[in-house]
Amino acid sequence: QVQLVESGGGLVQTGDSLRLSCAASGRTFSAYAMGWFRQAPGKEREFVAAISRSGGSTFYADSVKGRFTISRDNTKNTVYLQMNSLKPEDTAVYFCAADKIQSTIVVFTSTSRYDFWGQGTQVTVSS
Repeated sequence: QVQLVESGGGLVQTGDSLRLSCAASGRTFSAYAMGWFRQAPGKEREFVAAISRSGGSTFYADSVKGRFTISRDNTKNTVYLQMNSLKPEDTAVYFCAADKIQSTIVVFTSTSRYDFWGQGTQVTVSS
């Protein structure tokens, strides 16, 4: 089992940047592919980005491609989401999630795939 704690959210203006972090407990962080999801008020949780166990494969939602970058440091049990050129439509609670997976290169975008979730961190982008 793994516990996830997100941090780094806040209130920013359009065009600003934020970096979210997600710290994982346990010794088997590298056994998990990691994903970032977000949920805006009144909307379903949606996929943002994912990174494979090794960090060699990444995948992004079209809405954030070119603006967001997911990365991980397996020595620190941490996954990051660098968010640049933020827009008001990026406003949401951001969640990190862990998917225990055999493959070191495959990632999934479905929420149902992920086994463990953090509590979320609020990101608000003002216009």
